Amino acid sequence: MATTEEMDRMYRLQRFIYDASRKYYLLGRDRLLREMELKPGARVLEVGCGTARNLIVLARQRPDVVCYGLDASNEMLATAANKVRRRGLESRVLLRTCYAEELDHARTFGLEAPFDAAFFSYSLSMIPTWPQAIATALANLKPHATLYVVDFWDQGGWPRWFRALLKSWLDLFHVVHRPDLLDHLRELDAQGVGHLTLEPVAGRYAYLAKFRKRS
Repeated sequence: MATTEEMDRMYRLQRFIYDASRKYYLLGRDRLLREMELKPGARVLEVGCGTARNLIVLARQRPDVVCYGLDASNEMLATAANKVRRRGLESRVLLRTCYAEELDHARTFGLEAPFDAAFFSYSLSMIPTWPQAIATALANLKPHATLYVVDFWDQGGWPRWFRALLKSWLDLFHVVHRPDLLDHLRELDAQGVGHLTLEPVAGRYAYLAKFRKRS
């Protein structure tokens, strides 16, 4: 697992062009944000929030919710904090440096109760310890709350040359397609941990998973 120092080196310069370079191929993020089922006053967590792009969009769409974000890179969070401050959202978008598997709603954010929803937006494909990250996120959700995931699928509706090109591009950014991730979510569904629904994005370019926790 990469250390915070290694993550900071990786993103020290990347963070300044991160949003501009990702918007063309991280498909389905805005759809995820639109489709999140949130009640007024809900507390929503993004695991691997990067520059806080998603949290800012969500906070603007839903002024009745409070957003929380964690990331392993201090450099990314420095950019995120500046973006949040410039938009006057400091009271509604709260950020912390933390590894996904070390999250604790009480210790990390000082909350008395777990979150009402959580999401991973193209971050699980970059987290080597992704099973622990999923387990920790679920443990920090209220009963019957939903965990959302948007990430790369198998590009089944795209030509083979495109799939090869995309893989080469993602390798440059240490992004790994994890077909076993969906198998893991299906197994959690079979075990009664929660209920999984899965929808394709752009010809299986990506998927949108909704995992509703049972208890």
